[in-house]
Amino acid sequence: GALTTLNLMATMASSRYSVATAFVLTFLASQSSSFAPVARHVFYTKSASFKPSRIIRSHVSGAEEMEAESIMNMEFLTPEGTGLSSPIGRIVKLSKRDNGYYRANGSDPVVDVMDGITRDVKHDVALVYDGNELLGIFTESDYIKFSTQRAKESSNEQESASFLVQPVKDYVTPAQDLVSLSARDTANQAIAAMKLSGVRHVVVADKVTDDKHLFKDSKVIGVINLQDVMSIVQKDERLSLDSLVRKYPNMNPLQQMEAELKSSANEAARDPAIAKRDVVRVLASVLSAATLVAFASQSSWLHDNATTAMIGIFVVGYMGIIFEELFELDKASTALLMSTGLWVTYADFYNNPGGTATPQVIEQLGEQLAEVSDICFFLLAASTIVEVVDMHQGFKVVTNQIKTTSKKQLFWTIGFLTFFLSSILNNLTVTIVMCSLLRKLVPNNDDRRLFGAMVVVAANAGGVWTPIGDVTTTMLWINENLSTLPTISELFLPSFVCLVASLAFLVNQVDEDAVEEMTLPAPSDLAPRGQLVFAAGITSLLAVPAFTEFTGLPPYLAMLTGLGAMWTLTDIIHMGEDEDEGLNVPDALEKLDTAGILFFFGILMSIGVLDKSGLLKQLAEYLDNTLPNQDIIATVIGLASALIDNVPLVAATMGMYDLADFGTDDKLWQLIALCAGTGGSILVIGSASGVALMGLEKVDFLWYAKKVSLGATIGYFAGIATYLGQYAVLNGGLLNGIVPQAVAAVDVAQSSGMIM
Repeated sequence: GALTTLNLMATMASSRYSVATAFVLTFLASQSSSFAPVARHVFYTKSASFKPSRIIRSHVSGAEEMEAESIMNMEFLTPEGTGLSSPIGRIVKLSKRDNGYYRANGSDPVVDVMDGITRDVKHDVALVYDGNELLGIFTESDYIKFSTQRAKESSNEQESASFLVQPVKDYVTPAQDLVSLSARDTANQAIAAMKLSGVRHVVVADKVTDDKHLFKDSKVIGVINLQDVMSIVQKDERLSLDSLVRKYPNMNPLQQMEAELKSSANEAARDPAIAKRDVVRVLASVLSAATLVAFASQSSWLHDNATTAMIGIFVVGYMGIIFEELFELDKASTALLMSTGLWVTYADFYNNPGGTATPQVIEQLGEQLAEVSDICFFLLAASTIVEVVDMHQGFKVVTNQIKTTSKKQLFWTIGFLTFFLSSILNNLTVTIVMCSLLRKLVPNNDDRRLFGAMVVVAANAGGVWTPIGDVTTTMLWINENLSTLPTISELFLPSFVCLVASLAFLVNQVDEDAVEEMTLPAPSDLAPRGQLVFAAGITSLLAVPAFTEFTGLPPYLAMLTGLGAMWTLTDIIHMGEDEDEGLNVPDALEKLDTAGILFFFGILMSIGVLDKSGLLKQLAEYLDNTLPNQDIIATVIGLASALIDNVPLVAATMGMYDLADFGTDDKLWQLIALCAGTGGSILVIGSASGVALMGLEKVDFLWYAKKVSLGATIGYFAGIATYLGQYAVLNGGLLNGIVPQAVAAVDVAQSSGMIM
């Protein structure tokens, strides 16, 4: 039925649209009847000229070659740059399939790769890599060849099942057999190339050789298929047919198409969501322009109301960060602009009739820059070390130890593993690594989302009790609000109780049925160099507190020293290798979230100017007069971190309270570290780990709030109660210390709506 329909559509197309469209549909019909032998696959790049003779294969007849040539040389019905003359780069953009392929590792089982391809409608092929090296492509044709081999070589169900966990690298079409096209080549040339090569996909790379093959360092950009080409061609040609003539009778074909495109855009703009977004953007643009005019004109209002202006800039900037998806502006850019606006207002208008920065302000700016740079360099070095370890698959040392086949046991195992890993690694990195592992361990999507939410809770709890586990604890540690040993000894138990309480609630949602669906990958040996890199990386991270304690030098210097050691080690390991495997430190630096580091920089610089101006001191006095004690303030900060990023919250708190009044390792700082770290788990948007989960497993806000928030809240208050009880025991007066605090905590929970 489908084949007949396609042939009928081809016949109709030949009379209504164009010979080219008819050819596309006929070709699709021929591909649907049987899989053509996949000898090669087609890549397109940003620079290459197309020569049909270069991709002719032995299985292509002379008639087929002539047919392809006629398609490339035919007259077009649509204006230049559309329809069959449309550049392939335009088709990639309009197909809206993201990158169009599923990325797999060569060691991934075939069954996992097929699941990755079929799970998302945007992916219909897999590109298989070993690190950054492209091994080849895996399509439905390759899977049929794989299935045929499995049927021939398997004598029973057990042998047949063992095939499913074979590494996919053994069944790909090799990268060296791929032919390339340029993004400047047109749709008809792509169709001809597919016809000659017997393939249905065009894959994007950044550069190719003169004979249309990939360089060793060619980078894949995306994949489109024949349906993508056909869809764009047909859409363009329909715009050039009789309907446009009737709609725009007094225009030439090009004017008709331009008018139709404008009409379509205007119709789309009537959508209420788009109209609302446009209004918001216009208002934001007007506000930005008015702000620039006020600054440039040295407005007297700014001199008289500098405090109001600074608060307004901070609030508007923070709203831009929270609603970055609405404005489609990266939060890093917003944070940097907010920082600049605040410093300019403070330097030129805040108690300064002269209108230019004073030497005192310049000195304060230098001090703040030095403090913020410490954190940014620390994060840069730590993230690079972790990335290098991951590139060498060093975390297999850990994941190979998972052997359970029970879902609930696996739930607890992953939770404890994440908790301890995040104490020595960045909790965002741990979340990404563990979610990647869960795709192999938990095939059911609903189960995997719950496991992923548990990973967020465990990662946030585990990052609290060590100076290098969570960025907020690291900030307090670098600023000497916390020191190493007291942080570990006094925050471990509350963090662990928070984890256990949350997991005890969440594990009840794990369905123990269908345990047989779980497919644990067989442990694979890690290469000696991978073991060495793993050991060196973990040693570099763990040595940071010791380095700081013994030398008295700041932690960022210790982390940079560890990065230098890792850099030297990997250069020695890969010395003399002919091929660039993308496993050195420069390759890791390219993968870093530089925007995230700049976001931290902008936020901390913004908080710094609020501190220098004394506004945070005023806020601290207000909280002291409004709330009963600092314990309640820390609890409120933790609850607020469920909605607001905990980095600016903790940074603001550091500016609100002076180390002279609350010394290093004071109860206030420890409780803030605990509350800000674990409170971010209450809502999925409350932490970087939660935001990462939203992207990795398509977890939405309401699902998380319904399934996870209550469990995370239980763990949050359990951790606070444990800390207060532990503090009361260690400092005497258990009943006098904990009862009033517990009552106050319940009052705060009720007033915030967390407890009804």
